[in-house]
Amino acid sequence: MTDLFSTPKTQDLYSAKDIEILEGLDPVRLRPGMYIGGTNTHALHHLSIEVLDNSIDEAIAGHAKKIDVILHDDFSLTIKDNGRGIPIDPHPKFPEKSALEVILTTLHSGGKFKEGAYETSGGLHGVGISVVNALSDHFEVRVGRDHKLWGQTYCRGVPQGPLEFIEETSEKGTQVRFHPDPEIFGNVRRFSPDRLYKLLRAKAFLCKGVKIRWLSEVTCEDCPTKETLCFPNGLSDFVQSEVPLESRLNEKIYADTLKTSQGRVEWAITWSPSLENQKFSFCNTIETPLGGTHENGFRQALTRAIRRYGDLSNQKKAKQITADDVFLNAFSVLSVFIKNPQFQGQTKEKLTNSEVTKFIDNVVKDHFELWLQTNKNDAQKIFEGILSNSEYRLRRKLEKETNRQTATRRLRLPGKLTDCSKRTRENTEIFLVEGDSAGGTVKQARSRETQAVLPLRGKILNVAAATIEKKVANQEIQDLTLALGCGRGKECRLENLRYERVIIMTDADVDGAHIASLLMTFFIRDMRPLVEKGHLFLAMPPLYRITQGTKAYYIQNDEEKERLLKTKLKDKKIEVSRFKGLGEMSWQQLKETTMDPTKRSLLRVTLPHEEDIDSFVDRLMGRNPEARFNFIKDNAQYVTELDI
Repeated sequence: MTDLFSTPKTQDLYSAKDIEILEGLDPVRLRPGMYIGGTNTHALHHLSIEVLDNSIDEAIAGHAKKIDVILHDDFSLTIKDNGRGIPIDPHPKFPEKSALEVILTTLHSGGKFKEGAYETSGGLHGVGISVVNALSDHFEVRVGRDHKLWGQTYCRGVPQGPLEFIEETSEKGTQVRFHPDPEIFGNVRRFSPDRLYKLLRAKAFLCKGVKIRWLSEVTCEDCPTKETLCFPNGLSDFVQSEVPLESRLNEKIYADTLKTSQGRVEWAITWSPSLENQKFSFCNTIETPLGGTHENGFRQALTRAIRRYGDLSNQKKAKQITADDVFLNAFSVLSVFIKNPQFQGQTKEKLTNSEVTKFIDNVVKDHFELWLQTNKNDAQKIFEGILSNSEYRLRRKLEKETNRQTATRRLRLPGKLTDCSKRTRENTEIFLVEGDSAGGTVKQARSRETQAVLPLRGKILNVAAATIEKKVANQEIQDLTLALGCGRGKECRLENLRYERVIIMTDADVDGAHIASLLMTFFIRDMRPLVEKGHLFLAMPPLYRITQGTKAYYIQNDEEKERLLKTKLKDKKIEVSRFKGLGEMSWQQLKETTMDPTKRSLLRVTLPHEEDIDSFVDRLMGRNPEARFNFIKDNAQYVTELDI
């Protein structure tokens, strides 16, 4: 057996002398990517965040009310606050150095590690101002404490002299001016004014009431060179500035701040059909673009509250709502303040504290439920928008599944379909008929070459009010979709439509009109291009047959009947019979009156351009019965005759 600790016979190429000990800030300069994520533009601007967050922490702790940020023409950056100022007295562990020098030259040092110095801060990784000092070719610090101003200068992390008293002063706080080292950052060492301005604006929203004064000696087309940023309402002001009232579903922005022993959570959110999931999250004012446990808790809370609202409103489809449905059209900002935050990576892009999820979920859920019950008009608009997102998501899922099935098998036509013999679409048509009885008559009356027939059983499902599950399970919808061949929803492709005309043929009575309305609702909702391009028609079967001797007259409605009786057939012996349904007509009569292209009349279904057709369909066929009642009430005055 080989002795692992025996002296090798050959020369050892890796021994103790090869182990290098890096002291102070040398590791930062040797491997900057380990501390700030690289040496690119993003990493460069991370330096500004590290210095700025020290001032922000002073503001959050209540010790600073003003922060100045100046971008100089040499692309150095000054950040100044009126907080307590970094301590300058000798450090107990290193009495030969001031606390300021220890903080600036030692990793994992600072006031954020000691209990009580800061209730919350932007993280305890130790990646902070000392790293900025190490990666700057010029770093100058000024501290105002106890009516005295002190200063010290550094180059690449090395002090250029001791801490010096400068003058008596009435000001307090910390001022840092630094210039990124070109040896580290090369050609990307210049800060972007626009990027810095946006960062400061975000921080100002997070620290409501704190003034952040911005001054840039570098001109920029995309941002002002001078501005004071202060937002008394914090996150609510941010959402209001980004999403104007006219585009929002909810008139009142849902925003608040809650504090418990576990921490503080602030949020603001609104919904708009024109948005697509714009979210911003922060922990102790540190932006977390990759989200994390705080976002998870917020998403869970709002989703559970929305489902609960739907349950209380007897909306059975509320259970199908997911967090993605809730946030699809949302603009949200979430900010939490907790002790000892833990982040994924040194650049703090994702929060990982597991306990935060439950904390925020519990706090926000009950609050949002109360807000929904208190703001009922906004709540209903929000819920309907979210439910619409849910239905669209499920419909897309169904369409994808249908497409996958279609791609793996030959075209399967529904068994009840009696197809035409012509293989091309030109001059072909399919009749959608109510019931097998009428379907049998239509099949006899049809032209076998160009006319197909699909009998439908009873009243088709109202797709405007049905759940996705019911749509998936509905055999009539499946048969209709397969027969037409063009797909549904976003996947509707008119080039795959198997017939030139789709003709709805129902009885000329109230029930027939209802069935036609349900079918038109289906086509408008699920196959709208078919309607927009003029492929959908209504057949016009007669309501009456009037015979005089050997002559027969087919009448469409009561007005036409009365006019004929008062003029052409006045004082003549006649016989009037009413068709209760298509099944009562002989196939010869149906062919002559309704199906023969040379004799029949068709109504083409078109969509009005001046009206929002989705709102119109929802009002008349949707899940809200009050909208239908109001429509009937408003239009009842125009009804001149009611046939019961």
